[in-house]
Amino acid sequence: NAGTMLAYTCKPLTGTAYAVSTDSDIFVYDLKSGATQNICKPAGIEAKQNDLPGYDKYPVWSPDDSKIAFLSQRRAGNESDKARLFVYDCHTAEMQDLTADFDYNAQNVVWSGDDLIYFIAPIEATHQICRVAPSVGEVEVLTKGDHDINAFTMAGERIAAEMCTISMATEFFGINPEDGSLAQISAINKSVYDHIRMGEVQKRWVKTTDGKQMLTWVILPPDFDPSQKYPVLLYCQGGPQSVVSQFWSYRWNFQLMAAQGYIVVAPNRRGLPSFGQEWLDQISGDYSGQNIRDYLSAIDDVAREPWADRDRMGCVGASYGGYSVYFLAGCHEKRFKAFISHCGIFDFDSMYGQTEELFFVNNDYGGSYWDTANATAQRSYANSPHKFVSKWDTPILIFTGEKDFRIPYTQSLEAFTAARVLGIPARLVEFENEAHQVFKPQNSLVWNREFFGWLDKYVK
Repeated sequence: NAGTMLAYTCKPLTGTAYAVSTDSDIFVYDLKSGATQNICKPAGIEAKQNDLPGYDKYPVWSPDDSKIAFLSQRRAGNESDKARLFVYDCHTAEMQDLTADFDYNAQNVVWSGDDLIYFIAPIEATHQICRVAPSVGEVEVLTKGDHDINAFTMAGERIAAEMCTISMATEFFGINPEDGSLAQISAINKSVYDHIRMGEVQKRWVKTTDGKQMLTWVILPPDFDPSQKYPVLLYCQGGPQSVVSQFWSYRWNFQLMAAQGYIVVAPNRRGLPSFGQEWLDQISGDYSGQNIRDYLSAIDDVAREPWADRDRMGCVGASYGGYSVYFLAGCHEKRFKAFISHCGIFDFDSMYGQTEELFFVNNDYGGSYWDTANATAQRSYANSPHKFVSKWDTPILIFTGEKDFRIPYTQSLEAFTAARVLGIPARLVEFENEAHQVFKPQNSLVWNREFFGWLDKYVK
């Protein structure tokens, strides 16, 4: 703020309160006076209007320093509540929710002038740039298409964005603010793409067991021949509240899987953002329910195609996707020939006492395992994957990182022990220097070698 004030995010909680809540606030610090003001929990008459109990973060000053835009969530125990775009007026202390009628999350907020805000929102398994004028309050979706816009910068009337798709690693694009049209600026990987073939990415709408429509990406192998039959992989997403979008990754890469000759089925099952908050919220307290049926609806729908070999199907996933693999291993009814779980939740009881995000399991399980009067929580714990291992009958590969505090590596050890004692072919790959994800390039090479080696052995 013209070098006189600083806006920052802080979660002023300690101990148990810190563990069970996401309640962070926006603070404004006056460099001259040394005074600090919490704009999300002000004292005085504005307190009732401005008391924001959930995640409040990422403050951005307007160009004239009169307003602060930030993201706010309503529920203090739910990290995946709707991320609302708020504007705080520094002169009047009034708050304005600019996305009250917009059923998607806001992120990456950028001011354009003093009365126009651009931001990114996940919409139907893509990421688009949107804009809204505080004086008008109606959100306009500027861009369209099957892509992920992950970040952007504005200078005057020019917009430069980072964009990727399932078939393209991140490149720079210019965006016309008049009509949202895109023009590619960089082609960093063209020399690579010129010598490889990508598989076709299909957008498929699958009917769920409760009569809804679910967007599912289906990635076909390069040089796909519909007269042939191909092995099929069901991809289970983590989060659980993370969109299966047009993302590009050097580890969970759909095109790399397709290049090995597999058809990849990647459903946006219940509990994922970009399809409205009701679709996203449904999964909390229902881990073993509708989203699992959504997975089976997606794989069964594709398996009916003449080019899908239902006798050669695998199931893979990480984090919540790893939990999904463990749970499906006990109820898949012979659909799959192999499973791969990366850092998955196996034992809900022990997970409750191990994770560093206690607010997360409180929200998504419904409560603690000892709360016998809590029907939602008791249903969650009764359906923990470890209680169904007697039905496991399929080879399983398990990845984990020793520095994982989100879903500690002991969960993977429990699952591996159960599989081996049951006499099921099982392999454990443990990275001593990784946490919840594999970030180091050399470890990624090992990960991919193990991943495809297991599938080639038991599925292909």
